[in-house]
Amino acid sequence: MFLAAVAFVLLASALIAYWAWRPITPPGAAPIAFAIESGSSVRRSMQQVEAAGVPANPLLLELIARLTGKAPRLKAGNYELKPGTSPMALIDQLVRGEYAQEALAVIEGWTFRQMRAAIDAHPALRHDTAQLSDKELLDRIAPGEKAAEGLFFPDTYRFARGSSDLQIYRQAYALMQKRLDDTWSRRQPGLPYKSPYEALIMASIIEKETGQRSERKMIAAVFVNRLRQGMLLQTDPTVIYGMGDKFQGNIRKRDLETDTPYNTYTRAGLPPTPIALPGAESLEAAVAPAAIDALYFVARGNGTSEFSNNLADHNRAVNKYQRRE
Repeated sequence: MFLAAVAFVLLASALIAYWAWRPITPPGAAPIAFAIESGSSVRRSMQQVEAAGVPANPLLLELIARLTGKAPRLKAGNYELKPGTSPMALIDQLVRGEYAQEALAVIEGWTFRQMRAAIDAHPALRHDTAQLSDKELLDRIAPGEKAAEGLFFPDTYRFARGSSDLQIYRQAYALMQKRLDDTWSRRQPGLPYKSPYEALIMASIIEKETGQRSERKMIAAVFVNRLRQGMLLQTDPTVIYGMGDKFQGNIRKRDLETDTPYNTYTRAGLPPTPIALPGAESLEAAVAPAAIDALYFVARGNGTSEFSNNLADHNRAVNKYQRRE
């Protein structure tokens, strides 16, 4: 029995050693971009490698890192898996911090359409999605999701020249899911959302409505208070989003009166999807709004807003800051 156990251990060790030096992808394969988030454990790091599309068993990668004593030295960052790289070489790469060089910035408040345009225009990417519809692209990344808007986290993504643009979408989608899950777990009690997706919709509205970063939680409070009282949200960015290409830079009274699924002047509650890509601060504001009773706000003209608890005060603020009366 003892000899059988020893033989099994020796065989397992030999198989792991053999696998550790075998190429993960063959020569000539496309490079694969992946990211290790700051503060990740070795297990979480290897799970992120697998989630990015690297065809390697994360438990075996973790085992190699631990057996070689390199697990505590893995560095966070954006990487690429080059063709022909072995699991052992990959672990060494993470220890050395050999980061990918190309970068693409996805900006807070962009629509998914703007994100696609930036990705399609980046000269260092391989454009595997250029001919796909939004639905076809989404099916490649997250089958089951109904709409792409708002599902991708705005950040700077680093990658190897020649990487597939699908890697950017997959990283941005995975990061948004993580950020949304984290913020949802810290949400205030009693918020008028049925799901994390509704919080994401609210965050996108906050992103488009906020001129000052310091006002995000106050803007969130206004919309949350209105939802709680059954009031229409009446927010212009949703109307503009619903207008699509018809919007020419100015919103008119008849635009506010023309019904679309996104017109929060004609329809109660939240719009059916997000209207932009919200950043971390807007996500946080959506689940932790300020403790104020305001139901209205109006732009002062200097990038800040005047908040009011009732319609009479709001009308006075409109006269002062908008009509200059």
